Amino acid sequence: MKEPIVKLCGNRSLSDLTKTASSSATHIGFIFVKRTKRYVRPEQVGRWLKTVRPNQKLVGVFVDPTISEIEEVLRFVPLDVIQLHGKETVGTLLSVKEATGLPVWKVIHHEQDGEKQMDIFQGVADGYVIDSKVKGADGGTGVKFDWEAVPKYKKIAHEQDVPCLIAGGINPGNVADLLSYEPDGIDLSSGSETYEQKDLAKIQAIMKEVERNVASIS
Repeated sequence: MKEPIVKLCGNRSLSDLTKTASSSATHIGFIFVKRTKRYVRPEQVGRWLKTVRPNQKLVGVFVDPTISEIEEVLRFVPLDVIQLHGKETVGTLLSVKEATGLPVWKVIHHEQDGEKQMDIFQGVADGYVIDSKVKGADGGTGVKFDWEAVPKYKKIAHEQDVPCLIAGGINPGNVADLLSYEPDGIDLSSGSETYEQKDLAKIQAIMKEVERNVASIS
């Protein structure tokens, strides 16, 4: 089995970044959505990155952004991936890709006919993040969906030759169950935290389960 993508998202302090950067995760995420509690200012992240230099790829999470908003973040943060978590259209993704030259992951909500949404973004999205939809929230709610649906999402993504990550409600206690469905990756924020701060013990426990799962299947 190919080692899955592990994205530790929602970093909101230098301490958080220090912990996630020290892990064997593949991606580190920052949320640039002002109305969320995990919002971080791009210039702030830029300062952290002068102190901590992660080996992981950096992902910026946005909700219905303008191109200028993304470009403002890129002035300070050398993102590797743009993750779009709102009601963006195919045209939006194309514009973002053209303006930034970066791959774009599109979040698909399980409860909103996710398979049809993936068909719409075929050939445009460079990856998918399947998440739960909770009324009044764009994401990051820590609510899981029925993981028995993971294989169908993975199949569609693979037909498009892009990765499919799973988000929502993942934590050290259930990550082994999710990994049994062999997703291409996992994306978590609150499940790696205690009192809204990254918890190194939880991060290590999650990574241990990932490594154990890869070893058992290989």
